[in-house]
Amino acid sequence: MATIINTLQDTASGPDEQARPRHPEKANRPDTPVLRKPEWIRVKAPGSPVYNETKRIIRDNGLVTVCEEAGCPNVGECWSKKHATMMIMGDTCTRACSFCNVKTGLPGALDRDEPEHVANAVEKLGLLHVVITSVDRDDLADGGAQHFVEVIEAIRRRSPATTIEILTPDFLRKDGALEKVVAAKPDVFNHNLETVPRLYPTIRPGARYFHSLRLLQRVKEIDPSIFTKSGIMVGLGEAREEVQQVMDDMRSANIDFLTIGQYLQPTRKHAAIDRFVAPDEFKSYETIARTKGFLLVSASPLTRSSYHADSDFALLRNARNAQLARS
Repeated sequence: MATIINTLQDTASGPDEQARPRHPEKANRPDTPVLRKPEWIRVKAPGSPVYNETKRIIRDNGLVTVCEEAGCPNVGECWSKKHATMMIMGDTCTRACSFCNVKTGLPGALDRDEPEHVANAVEKLGLLHVVITSVDRDDLADGGAQHFVEVIEAIRRRSPATTIEILTPDFLRKDGALEKVVAAKPDVFNHNLETVPRLYPTIRPGARYFHSLRLLQRVKEIDPSIFTKSGIMVGLGEAREEVQQVMDDMRSANIDFLTIGQYLQPTRKHAAIDRFVAPDEFKSYETIARTKGFLLVSASPLTRSSYHADSDFALLRNARNAQLARS
């Protein structure tokens, strides 16, 4: 998703990759219009001393972050609090979603030292709660499930008090992969549905809506103690009734935490923004979602999967405790 500070490029940033398109599958698509951002979506360019320290720790450990790769608009705020979301298994995704700015192509081999590098960065940053995500790795037999396990285990060895939230791929056609990750007992299991089912063929063509929904339902069936979380973007042309149906589908799958944020267009080759959803409409979505029984809802123009994830985890845990006290 795009920032307003023009940090995103259509080509890879390395000096030996300047001629290689970041999104080769989109190169021949017609340009889509880029709408002017309203005041409520604007953010300041990053650059605080703590931001620079966070960046140094990430670089020293040779890590990739989704904050940078997806062009998150909240990177300045989050990194100024040392909250960085590590993206494991490389910077190249095997999927080609039309909304996403992560580079697409054939990824390289897994870095077997990455779990320790991630754990070291978590320790250096002093994180009480960390979010770990990844690119899709359809090229791997288990979709990268074992690598997720190794990262979780490495963090727990170095920082046993740190709670761990994972944002995983869908592990489509990877038998046994989900069970392997759930057995590692992350505190939060997140997998984003991203949009309403009608828009999947154009927005998330490599995925299957009901498979993603079932993935999250299975997490709860295997281990009810793990919090489940999912998110969608709005502003892609979805109808209000479709968003409410997704909420109902999520609650049927016992998903605890819903996030809703504004889609921001990375480049003219990506899916066009249909409209900017006003803050009061986000507030309405939050109210509706809470009445449907989610433990926690975060809905705002700048909401992203890992935005305020540390404080949200505390709220999530408190909400469950209050629910248990009432039952």
